Amino acid sequence: MRKPIIAGNWKMHKNNVEAEDFVKSFQPQISDIDNVEVVLCAPFTTLGHLISVTANTNIRIAAQNMHWEDSGAFTGEVAPGMLKSIDCKYVVLGHSERRQYFAETDEAVNKKLKAALKANLTPIACIGEQLEDREQGKTEAVIKQQFEVGFAGLTSEEMAKTVIAYEPVWAIGTGKTATSQQAEEVCAYIRKLIEEGFGSETAQQVRIQYGGSVKSANVKELMEQPNIDGALVGGASLEPDSFAQIVKF
Repeated sequence: MRKPIIAGNWKMHKNNVEAEDFVKSFQPQISDIDNVEVVLCAPFTTLGHLISVTANTNIRIAAQNMHWEDSGAFTGEVAPGMLKSIDCKYVVLGHSERRQYFAETDEAVNKKLKAALKANLTPIACIGEQLEDREQGKTEAVIKQQFEVGFAGLTSEEMAKTVIAYEPVWAIGTGKTATSQQAEEVCAYIRKLIEEGFGSETAQQVRIQYGGSVKSANVKELMEQPNIDGALVGGASLEPDSFAQIVKF
């Protein structure tokens, strides 16, 4: 049985004071939740403080990005070992905004994915199609390309430790949401790709999130789908009350 994982992606929001205030309001609302993995994906500047204030709670902390090298002349970047040294548990890789604004490629995501797994970080690896891809009937072809390149060279054991977030780019920050049927169809296709590449046992272990304008009004229907094991939540994760409602779907 796959344990659902609900992650809130704060993007470029919240300083240390705001992050701590959020936790003080949010954590009591979900303190008795033990059947869902709860993750906050925070900016680098708040990670250490958040990890401290969520110690001994059921909240885990994720970075939103990292470099694939252990160290070096990469100004402005953060290495996997640096995240591990502050007890960060997760890292988001290949988010559509990283691909769109910072020219991240599937090959770069693949390097980061391998580096995260080597550092014993749990990757939340994002894939998803643009609006024009969907309108042209290319969704599966785009997903297949991102999967085959992004997850190339992983062992079945490494694949099983990876969380995949399916995020249709046209539904991120637009207010548009894939219907539960649309989301399920693509998540089922992703699971089929995992089965073809890594075997049926691994395919049944991998957790697949849906991301794209998830809110309390639609999370229950999405989570009822057989191949959707969680959500990567954007705007609705910035307010403790709304995110608590999503976690308690």
